[in-house]
Amino acid sequence: MPGAPDRDPTPPDLLQVSLDRLRLEGAVFLRAEYREPWTYESLSGPATAALLRPGTSRVVLFHVVASGTCWIAVDGGAKHWAGTGDVIVLPYGDQHRMGGLEDADVVPISTFMPPTPWAQMPVLRYGRDGSETDVVCGYLHSRDPLFDPALRALPPVFVVHPTGPAAQWVRANIEYALQQTSAGTLGIPTRLPELLLVEVLRLHLASAPAIDQGWTAALRDPVLAPALAAMHRRPEQKWTVELLARESLVSRSLLDTRFREVLGRSPIRYLTEWRMHVAQDLLATTDVGVVAVAHHVGYESEEAFSRAFKRSVGAAPSVWRADHARG
Repeated sequence: MPGAPDRDPTPPDLLQVSLDRLRLEGAVFLRAEYREPWTYESLSGPATAALLRPGTSRVVLFHVVASGTCWIAVDGGAKHWAGTGDVIVLPYGDQHRMGGLEDADVVPISTFMPPTPWAQMPVLRYGRDGSETDVVCGYLHSRDPLFDPALRALPPVFVVHPTGPAAQWVRANIEYALQQTSAGTLGIPTRLPELLLVEVLRLHLASAPAIDQGWTAALRDPVLAPALAAMHRRPEQKWTVELLARESLVSRSLLDTRFREVLGRSPIRYLTEWRMHVAQDLLATTDVGVVAVAHHVGYESEEAFSRAFKRSVGAAPSVWRADHARG
């Protein structure tokens, strides 16, 4: 199995150090061949966890698009699009819908998934006779706060498009997984799912606010964690330091001091940076309009959002989206 892509160890990659501390267990458990038109709805989160890892209530899911194009949506939210080589991550294993380019009726995944127990690696086949999308699916389990649904430190679903050496590494691992599933292996007893998820998280979180100053540590902090969870779950709310302090059951001054000590910025600066992080994800992987993105991250007007976004990333939202699509 190909190892993780090399990185220059100096200066230290503090994000990677944090991710290396994660304890993850999982497997590549199936692959799927979908033909247009197709759309399905997954099992519920707890049902998926019970199927893949009995005794647990949640797992992290990922889908690697080996070929083709598809979308994924959680809880009636926006469709996030993914193409060949992209990796879709559902950090809380939420129930979701997936589909292709053409409109199709939604069917439960249980209608075309082989019944358990599986004697060999399942290959799901669904759709009609149109173009094909191939997906390799895996899961992981972790008790780390990064994957705690109460904190919601990550979006319910996100898509990563690896480039350069990372893309080559992902491609090599996709091919390895396809070879194993073609051989009928039930699960892949390697570190592939763990290494793949850590690499994808590294790429996704590289732009997250304060990741280099203790962001993962903040998720474990009894003062910061409730405030972070509130901002992560509801970035559109009109948060003030006082409201955030109420979430943490501490004074405004204590909350402000703790943010500056651990994250190196004030609560409101962190909130702004988090909103821009969420906005970039929506602009990069969905068709949601700029006005809707602005409202989703707490801005009443497109103009105010555009000014904040440009200050943060150096380009207006529409320009940044177009440049990202070309890249």
